Amino acid sequence: MSDLSAALVLVFTAGWCIMCAADVGDFAPCLQVFYKSWPPKGLAGTPICQRYYNQYRFATLYSRLRRSPWFSAYLYSAPAGKRPTSCWKFEPQLAYPGADGNMIPFPPGPLDQNVVDSQAVELDYINSTYSRGHLNPSLHHQSHEDRSATFTLTNVVPQKAGSNDGPWEALEQTVNTTLAAYCLGEAHVVTGVIPYQSDEHWLRNHRVAVPEYLWSAYCCPNYNNSLPEELRDAFPTYAAIGRNDRNSTEEIVPVSQTAKKQFRGFDVRQMPLETLEKYLRDRFGAAEEKQNSGGKRKRKNHLMRVKGQT
Repeated sequence: MSDLSAALVLVFTAGWCIMCAADVGDFAPCLQVFYKSWPPKGLAGTPICQRYYNQYRFATLYSRLRRSPWFSAYLYSAPAGKRPTSCWKFEPQLAYPGADGNMIPFPPGPLDQNVVDSQAVELDYINSTYSRGHLNPSLHHQSHEDRSATFTLTNVVPQKAGSNDGPWEALEQTVNTTLAAYCLGEAHVVTGVIPYQSDEHWLRNHRVAVPEYLWSAYCCPNYNNSLPEELRDAFPTYAAIGRNDRNSTEEIVPVSQTAKKQFRGFDVRQMPLETLEKYLRDRFGAAEEKQNSGGKRKRKNHLMRVKGQT
């Protein structure tokens, strides 16, 4: 196995247990968004094939307990036209398994309690100190429908504006310009979160979990070999981790003291895919060990194999 293949296996390999044939609970209808149709394995959650206007747009692994996604995966396409109006939507099958699989705009007035209990709603973000941070950004899609489909709260995590409007936005722009210019085939992107190791942060009294970091990785196997020197490390794979808390330690992502004040402490660190894999393995493995500390068994840390968190 080549070094490239070995690296891809770490983050983009298979191992998902198919549960049922539905938009919620099964990645089978939208496997094409994953590299070699293999979803990342290990995290416990609810698979969602995000459907809008009867077409599958991207995939999300959703945590019902956290009321936020672990990751979203999608195929990149160069954007066209203006950014869609923010019409926020929810996933009806999280509230009612037999409901239609298309995401639905939030209606005016009071919401059905099953919807409120099953997922994040707009009220969770109103008057909070967090913005709605896309994991799958509208910037990375071409059609108006694909871009509009990213505005679902099942694709959103609480993100500080200093990150969302600063270094993380710059990362999304960099990925966009790089892939548009040099990726010659499909580009598979997965963007997810890293939770706090302790003292979890929440919106609205344990309603929606706040991540400590965001991460993103892409794979473009077919690319233009005439790369400028500064992009030699951006193909065929690329990864980054961004801070979502000014007060986090600097072991994973250092803080630049020369950044503008409103963005300071929300730095993004670019890194090889293998380095991202190490941090995910260390962080999620530590979380699993902590959850199992009440018993006597100990488990080896493997990338993203955190069975205890849902």
